[in-house]
Amino acid sequence: MTGDVARIDSPEDLTAALGTTGYLADEGLATAAFLAMRMGRPLFCEGEPGTGKTSLAAALAQALELPMVRLQCHEGIDASQALYDWDFPRQLLHLRSLEAASEGVLDADAAERSLYTERYLLVRPLLRALTESPCVLLVDEIDRADDEFEAFLLQLLDENAVTIPELGEIRAEVPPLVVLTSNRTREVHDALKRRCLYHWVEHPDLEREVAILQRRLPGLGHSLAEQISRAVQSLRAQDLLKPPGVAESLDWARALRTLDRDVLDVATAAATLGAVLKYREDIDRVTRAGLEQLIAG
Repeated sequence: MTGDVARIDSPEDLTAALGTTGYLADEGLATAAFLAMRMGRPLFCEGEPGTGKTSLAAALAQALELPMVRLQCHEGIDASQALYDWDFPRQLLHLRSLEAASEGVLDADAAERSLYTERYLLVRPLLRALTESPCVLLVDEIDRADDEFEAFLLQLLDENAVTIPELGEIRAEVPPLVVLTSNRTREVHDALKRRCLYHWVEHPDLEREVAILQRRLPGLGHSLAEQISRAVQSLRAQDLLKPPGVAESLDWARALRTLDRDVLDVATAAATLGAVLKYREDIDRVTRAGLEQLIAG
C-alpha cells in the first residue's frame, strides 16, 4: 500500500497522523487501525451511532493520502448495487445502431461480445475499490444488509478479487484497507467477524470530547466546549431514544457559535436543543427533567 502508510511505524504515529485531520483516536482504536494496516486485515468497528466509526475511515484516507471508496449498506442491497451492473439502455442503443448499420443482418456472437465490454460496465463501490487500489474501503452499516449480502462480501474480502463472467477475473493489485462499521441493529455473523480485527468504539470521555470540539471548531472557547461536552455526557446517561453522538455535539457547538453565544445557559439550551436531540420524545423528557439540571452537568 502506498500513500503515506510507509511513515506509520507505530500506533502512536497513526494517532498523530489522524490528529492532523482533526480525528482524535484513543489508544485502543489507533492500535486496532494500525494492526489492520500492517496485517492486511479488515477492521470491524462496532458501537453506538455517533461514536466516530464512519469518520475514522475518512480520517484514515486523509491521513494516509489515499482515496476513500464508500459503500453504504441498506436493507435489500445486492451485488448489482455494490459490485457492478451493465448499462442496459446504452447496450440497447448500441445494438440498434449495429442493426441499422448492418441493415438487420447481424453476427449474433460478435454483437454479444461488443455489448459486454468495459464501455458498458457500471462500476459500483466494491469493484472500484479493487480497481483503484490502494484505497480505503468503507463498508458502512453492514448490520443493515441481509445474510446473503454478508456472505457475498465475505468471499470478496477473502480473495480481494471478483470474476465477471464476460470479462474474467479482476483482482486488486494492492488490497484495500477495509473498514466495516455496525451500529449493532443486528448481530453480524461470526464468519465475517473472524476475518476482521474487532474494536468496540465508545463515546469519548469528557476530556477527549472537549479536545475534539476545539480541534474541529478552531476558536471555540474551552469553557463553552466543556459546558457542551458535560451537557452531552449527561444526555447520554439518560434513557433516550437516540443518545447524541459527537456529530450532535459539534452541531450544538456550531449552533451556539452561529448565535454568537459564549455561554450555554437555560434559555439558549431550550432554543437549540433540536441541534443535539432528534426525537420529540427525547426533547420532552429532557425538558421535563429540567434544563437547569442539564446545564449544571
